[in-house]
Amino acid sequence: MSRLLNIKELGQSVWLDNLSRPLLSTGALKKLIDEDGVCGITSNPAIFNKAMTEGDAYDDQIKTLAEGGKSSEQIYEALAIKDIQDAADVLRPVYAATQGKDGYVSLEVSPHLANDTKGTLQEAKRLWNWVNRPNLMIKIPGTPEGIPAIKDALVQGINVNVTLLFSLSAYGKVMDAYLKAMELRLKEGKPLERIASVASFFISRIDVNIDKKLDEIAQNEEKKELAQSLRGKIAIANAKLAYQLWKSKFSGERWNKLESAGARVQRPLWASTSTKDPSYKDVLYVEPLIGPETVNTMPDETVDAFRDHGEAANAVEKGLKESQDSMNQLKELDIDMKAVTEELVVEGVDKFIKPFDALLENLEEKRQKIVSS
Repeated sequence: MSRLLNIKELGQSVWLDNLSRPLLSTGALKKLIDEDGVCGITSNPAIFNKAMTEGDAYDDQIKTLAEGGKSSEQIYEALAIKDIQDAADVLRPVYAATQGKDGYVSLEVSPHLANDTKGTLQEAKRLWNWVNRPNLMIKIPGTPEGIPAIKDALVQGINVNVTLLFSLSAYGKVMDAYLKAMELRLKEGKPLERIASVASFFISRIDVNIDKKLDEIAQNEEKKELAQSLRGKIAIANAKLAYQLWKSKFSGERWNKLESAGARVQRPLWASTSTKDPSYKDVLYVEPLIGPETVNTMPDETVDAFRDHGEAANAVEKGLKESQDSMNQLKELDIDMKAVTEELVVEGVDKFIKPFDALLENLEEKRQKIVSS
């Protein structure tokens, strides 16, 4: 039995952080669902850039669209929508079997809209209607401008995967937006049962940022021991505290009223869970964050690593005191977590814009070759 199935037994859903046409056409996604219990899939501009510009899996459709007079952006959308629809269809039995809890495929709004509330909502509605699958989630960044769009999209019945969350403060606002959306739907007499949402809390990128700062501080002999002791610990600590915040938001009178009306919890999703530092364990960002009502979206290499040697235990609520101590010690070293997370959001948007723009450039190059040949 796959070790990944042990995660499922503990209440965590494993989603794949990768999407490509060969994954669908070869039956590889179906195999992951059947053998490893993978029950969702996420995409982003970086993933699509890699998928669409390597190999020839998309060439026939690109040729047809280019000859039909489509622009590079129209070609990208047509390619992406086909992959998303096909992935949603492969995952539809999971969606049915879990009564809409799992079986989702996520599609991101243009990263250029990260700071545009109105534009984000319009794009979310357009993509939702175009894909036309109940097991779609539209990815919207949890930026200050994204949060109102998240609320409005949910009110309108669009499933949302909130992305680029790093701070507890932003996460709290996202959960409040979800609760408010459910309250508005309830007030308007709209059903709550089939509205689904996850909030993607990014993990490894926090350590990448903070470890650099700790390495600089470790040059000071007096602070060296403390700085080195915190390397590779802050991302997990931050996520464990986020889970406690989630528990507090989805309990009590406000939540109980919504739950009794059929609302689902907005599950925390652990994203960016591949290990960036080769000195760290390759399942570092999986094992400590396993727990009920959570999702971990893993890239292929992390799926393979956990299948090979991962250990599953209900761990997300273990070591809470140590997690809080680590965050307090970070303050002692004058590392401002608020500044770090704000920096990471800006960096995160940029990391999606660059591959998105590169993808459009590559598609434009292919389009022009086809048109001029």
